[in-house]
Amino acid sequence: MRIEHDFLGEIQIQDEVYYGVQTTRALENFIITGHRMNTDFIASFGIVKAAAAKANMRTGRMPIKIGNAIVQAAQEIIEGKLHDQFIVDCIQGGAGTSMNMNANEVIANRALEILGEAKGNYALISPNNHVNMAQSTNDVMPTAMRICTITKAKKLIAALEDMAAAFTVKGDSFNHILKMGRTHLQDAVPITLGQEFYAYVEATKRAIKRIRENVKNMHFVNMGATAVGTGLNAEPEYIAFVIEELSRLTGEEIHSAANLVDATQNTDQIAEISSALKVTALAFCKIASDLRLMSSGPRCGLGELSLPARQPGSSIMPGKVNPVIPEVVNQVAYQVIGNDLVISLAVENGQFELNVMEPVMAYNLFNSLTILTNVVNTLNHKCVKDIEANEERCREMIDKSVGIVTALLPHIGYEQSSAIAKEALKTGASVKELVISKGLLTAAQLEIILSPSEMTQPGIAGKQFLK
Repeated sequence: MRIEHDFLGEIQIQDEVYYGVQTTRALENFIITGHRMNTDFIASFGIVKAAAAKANMRTGRMPIKIGNAIVQAAQEIIEGKLHDQFIVDCIQGGAGTSMNMNANEVIANRALEILGEAKGNYALISPNNHVNMAQSTNDVMPTAMRICTITKAKKLIAALEDMAAAFTVKGDSFNHILKMGRTHLQDAVPITLGQEFYAYVEATKRAIKRIRENVKNMHFVNMGATAVGTGLNAEPEYIAFVIEELSRLTGEEIHSAANLVDATQNTDQIAEISSALKVTALAFCKIASDLRLMSSGPRCGLGELSLPARQPGSSIMPGKVNPVIPEVVNQVAYQVIGNDLVISLAVENGQFELNVMEPVMAYNLFNSLTILTNVVNTLNHKCVKDIEANEERCREMIDKSVGIVTALLPHIGYEQSSAIAKEALKTGASVKELVISKGLLTAAQLEIILSPSEMTQPGIAGKQFLK
């Protein structure tokens, strides 16, 4: 054991661990979610600490030997090492101070170890004086949040781009299949199955654009703002240097916020990116519901699509297969919507020079980014790529539908079309049969009028004989 102290007193800590007294207090105080910090978030703290140490060495304030040891320790964290030493709960009081000190203590003790010194020898390398030099939790925490968001958003955008490509492939393969379109869950007019999937492509592309636009704001950080945005204890040169180092370490163009006080007080940009994720979730929730409905049955529902069977669907009904992948998409969407509400409430509850609710914002934002990425990949690889169309079923419903009578309006008029629809519903006869039997149009004319091209792209085919 080793003994560490803060201004509240002394605590015994196992010598094998890299965290210290403040992390230990947080572990005792915040037993909330049972979830530790996200791995990308931990790596983001490593990036911030490495950038700060490099900037402090450039100003001459940080001794080179100590600074290099801190950078090496932080780099190990960036690479995924020592993550088991980040033990504080994700939801905590203190605006993220426990997270920041967890990083400071782990890096300080690992840096001491690199220099051949014992853990806890803070007279040589201090978590506060050295690892946290020219910093405050109030600029470290929001900067790490933004870097983590950029990292996670890249993964989500990549998943969405793959999803858009998969929807396009299905749209191409299904575009010749005519089926009944529906409004109000009632028969409307025909559409091709491909057109429906192309609509999913556009919704996905809008999601990508929306997320990209909001991620741009995450490139503006408040490093050097320190406690309240005034830059107390941070030299102007350091502020410029730390932004340069962050850009090098992340490979992104990181910028200093135009107003560091504003960037320390206000978290509305977190609400914006969360809102973009919520809207993405809403779009995919609708798509998932469409897939569930179109695949319903298989014999007593719509049955237009066959989703790949991924697991038995019942503990009591033999042979039953459920649309489990679209179902999980729906559930993830509900969670993302709930996360967005939490973030909205947290953003609203900032006071004066700081919003102390950043831990719960980070927890929910990173959860949304992670589960959206996972579920989009799941929908793509476990469902969409292997969807098959039931062409005969689509054709059968088109033939039985009264909705196709709408396509006859330009040719036989509204009154006759209404009469045909009424008679078809009453007698069970098809629209085609009634129109031909009454001599309103010939079978050849109907074949063109009711063809996929004419039904879904009006005016292309019928003009050749209906001028």
